[in-house]
Amino acid sequence: MTPATSVVAPIAHHELLVLLLQIGILLLAAILLGRLAVRLGMPAIVGELSAGVLLGPSLLAQLLPGVGTWLFPQEPGQMHLLDALGQLGVILLVGFTGMHVDLKLVRRQGSRAAGVSIAGLVLPLAFGIWIGLLLPDRLRADGADQTVFACFVGVAMCVSAIPVIARTLMDMRLIHRNIGQMILVAGTVDDAVGWVLVSLVAAMATTAGLTGGDVLTSLSHLALVLLIVLTVGRFVVRWVMNAALRSGVRGMPVVTAVVLVVLSAAGTQALELEAVFGAFLCGVLIGAVKGVDMRALEPLNTTVVTVLAPLFFATAGLRMDLTALGDPDIALWALAVVGVAVAGKFLGAFLGGLFSGVTRWEALALGAGMNARGVIEVIIAMIGVRLGLLTVEMYSIIVLVAVLTSLMAPPLLRLAMSRVEHTAEEGLRERRVLELSGAAEERDPPAPGEPRSPA
Repeated sequence: MTPATSVVAPIAHHELLVLLLQIGILLLAAILLGRLAVRLGMPAIVGELSAGVLLGPSLLAQLLPGVGTWLFPQEPGQMHLLDALGQLGVILLVGFTGMHVDLKLVRRQGSRAAGVSIAGLVLPLAFGIWIGLLLPDRLRADGADQTVFACFVGVAMCVSAIPVIARTLMDMRLIHRNIGQMILVAGTVDDAVGWVLVSLVAAMATTAGLTGGDVLTSLSHLALVLLIVLTVGRFVVRWVMNAALRSGVRGMPVVTAVVLVVLSAAGTQALELEAVFGAFLCGVLIGAVKGVDMRALEPLNTTVVTVLAPLFFATAGLRMDLTALGDPDIALWALAVVGVAVAGKFLGAFLGGLFSGVTRWEALALGAGMNARGVIEVIIAMIGVRLGLLTVEMYSIIVLVAVLTSLMAPPLLRLAMSRVEHTAEEGLRERRVLELSGAAEERDPPAPGEPRSPA
């Protein structure tokens, strides 16, 4: 074979045309609907997911089937091109989320938040596995093991979404309140443990069962990853990031962080754990490096949050088929799953808060904040599709949980925090942060739970 005949042909003209149109139209719709959602007081992810829903089988394929089929053909090759961009976006998004994990805050508030975190994990996990075992076969993908499927549903029910929670707390000026910090700490621990559980269930799914040897192999891979992170990984990341910062080359810290996150994701993927797990752990290590100014990584944050993440969520929306909820049987099961998801997480965090010594209203705020699933739930739902565990109907139900729980958080937080006294310590903490940012306001602090316009 000559060298000329061994060259792989580039992407075909028509496939490239469709891909470019898909990216442009999805991103435009996601940005417009995301901004609209924010104006209406909802998380941007609601609008971004809606973009895919409107352009997918739920609406466009129903109204204009010819246009829908041409623009979003259900061909693996074409969809995989779009998925590849989305996967890069979600890996960087999760990595950037890890960079914002405040380990000092976790250590300082960890003991008090432990009860909230444990109860907020165990109860919804148990509820989720229970409902997963009850769900009918038509909601489980062909060939999927029932026990693995139930475990996956349980994990999906027990996660929280730190990006959504943090943004909600910041928008409501609650992030410097004592209860706001406890929500962040407990949510951070839940997210970290959640990714471990997702990777473990994913490993079980790829080995097609729950044999003792498979579980032992998965656990050994998980232990290996954690050992590397706690030993050589932290030193390598610190040395590489410091070298990038000292180089003085414009953009070097950004590209270095991207390389580290992507290679870490590849490492956990190679061990049959989830790629996002490696990205999250690497992000935590990058954020823990002394001297790393997160402002140097702001170009990465801008690109991910405004381009890649909306494109991923719009692509996720394409896989939703809300017409399936027109089936009374599916609709009832959807209500059951949403009810179990809300009850498990809310009740777990509420009881954990009471056992930790907070008041009933503070415990209510903990439940409201921890209940928001948002970004993380959507990512896990996509993982379930890729692992061959979820049908379109079950995928749509899990994404519906993500949207509804994110919408519930702000009003419940506002209700609860309006009855929690704003302490002098909290007022001083907020004033100090505003002064450091040059945005202090010469007026009294807001009423508890009252949203304020940006300073």
